[in-house]
Amino acid sequence: MRTPDELSGCTLLGNQGTKYADNYSPQVLETFPNKHPENEYLVTFNCPEFTTLCPKTGQPDFGEIIINYIPRERMVESKSLKLYLFSFRNHGDFHEDCVNIIMKDLVKLMDPRYLEVIGRFMPRGGISIYPFANYGDSEHQDLVRQRLLAAFPIR
Repeated sequence: MRTPDELSGCTLLGNQGTKYADNYSPQVLETFPNKHPENEYLVTFNCPEFTTLCPKTGQPDFGEIIINYIPRERMVESKSLKLYLFSFRNHGDFHEDCVNIIMKDLVKLMDPRYLEVIGRFMPRGGISIYPFANYGDSEHQDLVRQRLLAAFPIR
């Protein structure tokens, strides 16, 4: 069971007065301590209803964001992550930018051992875009290279 001290940084979880930011808001991200920092294990988040705006036309873009990470000392709290991803709703940026922004914000927030963000965006003008960005500490550089190479589609 988590102690109140361990949950002190989780102000959004269980809060009935949740406010949904509709502009990019990395400040909503919250963390909690990893109780198993000695273990290397994978955490996956899937956001199948990610929305953002085209920076040129303002038209909505729809996609799926998948986040995989190997935690170190801190972990992202899932409700804060949901609110953070929701905050892209009126953010005008290209798909590639959104994926890299998400990766950098989460690396800064948690200092994970490894983290990757995969975007699978719906077609616009007959073209789908699937950006991939990843980060690894010095001990995970082989994984960074392997996952980047594995992300290249084979068709």
